[in-house]
Amino acid sequence: MGEKLGSLRRTHMCGDLRSSNINDEVVLMGWVQKRRNLGGLIFVDLRDTTGISQIVFDTDISEDAFNKADKIRNEYVIAIKGNVVERHSKNKDLPTGDIEVFVKEVKILDESQTPPIYIKDDDDVSDAMRLKYRYLDLRKPFMQNNLKIRHKTAKLVRDFFDENSFVEVETPILTKPTPEGARDYLVPSRVNPNKFFALPQSPQLMKQMLMVSGMDRYYQIVKCFRDEDLRANRQPEFTQVDVEMSFVDIEDIIRLNEKLIYKIFKELKGIEIDLPIKRMPYREAMDKYGSDKPDLRFGFEISNISEIVKDSQFKVFSDTVDTGGEVRAINVNGYESEFSRKGISKLEKYIKTYGAKGLAWIKINEEGINSPISKFLSEEEINNIIENFNAKLGDIIFIVADKQKVVLDSLGHLRIEVAKQLDLIDDEKFEFVWITEFPLFEYNEEEDRYVAKHHPFTHPVDEDIDILETSPEKVRAKAYDIVINGDEIGGGSIRINNSELQERMFNALGFTKEEAWSKFGFLLEAFKYGVPPHGGIAYGFDRLIMLLTGMKNIRDVIAFPKTQNATSLLTEAPSGVNKDQLEELNISLISKND
Repeated sequence: MGEKLGSLRRTHMCGDLRSSNINDEVVLMGWVQKRRNLGGLIFVDLRDTTGISQIVFDTDISEDAFNKADKIRNEYVIAIKGNVVERHSKNKDLPTGDIEVFVKEVKILDESQTPPIYIKDDDDVSDAMRLKYRYLDLRKPFMQNNLKIRHKTAKLVRDFFDENSFVEVETPILTKPTPEGARDYLVPSRVNPNKFFALPQSPQLMKQMLMVSGMDRYYQIVKCFRDEDLRANRQPEFTQVDVEMSFVDIEDIIRLNEKLIYKIFKELKGIEIDLPIKRMPYREAMDKYGSDKPDLRFGFEISNISEIVKDSQFKVFSDTVDTGGEVRAINVNGYESEFSRKGISKLEKYIKTYGAKGLAWIKINEEGINSPISKFLSEEEINNIIENFNAKLGDIIFIVADKQKVVLDSLGHLRIEVAKQLDLIDDEKFEFVWITEFPLFEYNEEEDRYVAKHHPFTHPVDEDIDILETSPEKVRAKAYDIVINGDEIGGGSIRINNSELQERMFNALGFTKEEAWSKFGFLLEAFKYGVPPHGGIAYGFDRLIMLLTGMKNIRDVIAFPKTQNATSLLTEAPSGVNKDQLEELNISLISKND
């Protein structure tokens, strides 16, 4: 059983002591990071959330404290009183490395069993163990630093919006299920039998209602929920910085949010980004980078060479173009010697996961042109391909032929994979771009219909409204994403503020009038009473923190995240519930095999 604090009260944090504190009497409290017994002296590294101080137990100063220290082990929680002295063997790697504290009094506040994971940043324990013992994992300095940066960013965001006349408004967590893209998490209602709430995928409809209500400028740092397949930068519950403004157009929203982005990177990273941030239409991003969230830290732009090879004797190329497909390529300039036949085979296997059937290549080296397809191409075709890329000695051109979607997807991922292999991606560099002019719709092959690219409330570009029903594939949206280093950090749009246009949008998406009113009737009803032009943006807060901290996995910036299977190894959620609870909710369970 641990001792009581008694009269001891903490005077300093462990990481705050410096040479200026020499001769001060201090009281420190924290966890034992490490203990070394050198006979008449016991050295302990004492850790709290600010850092580590070395404390020393000496029999000449306090035999009682020394005897207690002999029982101390790693992760014991202790309080000490002592005097700060200059350290003889200074540690330049520690901010507190010039001093140490000689202990006069110690209290063991709690003991600890041997932890199942090491409390150090370079512990290579499995992710499963880290999540199961998350409270221990969170003791690691880098994890605590991540949460501190998260806190500082949230405060900075709140201060910025407060300074710009925004009001933070909380919106409901228990809301109405609406078809907005991902699968809803449903919550059964006990007092309304056989009916369900949904956890919000975003506050989209509520923030639009706030604009109808005249709030003018709203923001919220809010939890959102999507029951979808997970990956490194997704979680079933995540945090958004949600923003909406009235009487604005795209320029107003982008201009204000560039100031926010500038402020975040200046204050948290010491980086002054150039404003205005460059913009790139969606079509250009797809054509050049195979992605609507392009990483601009390196080159290897995609180029369409269909015209050059459309009449080629190489049937893979000519037949592809003839049947409506495309032939595109990237030039990895200067790195020809880095790619052996075996290495190229691995790249080919890699892009086949994105639907490509094969990977052609042309090397330009000292021997001339080296390519397995050169015998099928005319000298003119090869020269035109080389001229298209302005290719030089030492370059290698990778080529894919297929349907446009497959080609762009394959080459988009290939350029990133190649850059990773060549170690060309600078983690200290930040490249920003706004992606604009998204298509309003995208075709869903499984459902055999057009669905909203963003959500059903996005305003079409004015000059495209007339073709909303007749040529939906050509309609552009007043939508925009902010992309940083190949990650979409935020996205938004100008919203529809007219009930007639909103009904046309629902109709274009395949909703009957009855279905639209059943699912979104409260919005359509509100739109009868005067709606200001409005629009906004939502930032993926977790992704932003991941970028600011340099983490590769979103779980490292969330205190208590879920696994890839949307479970909590710490609390063992989700879990079963007892029969009485189910009966209260009028729910009976069925087996998947039934």
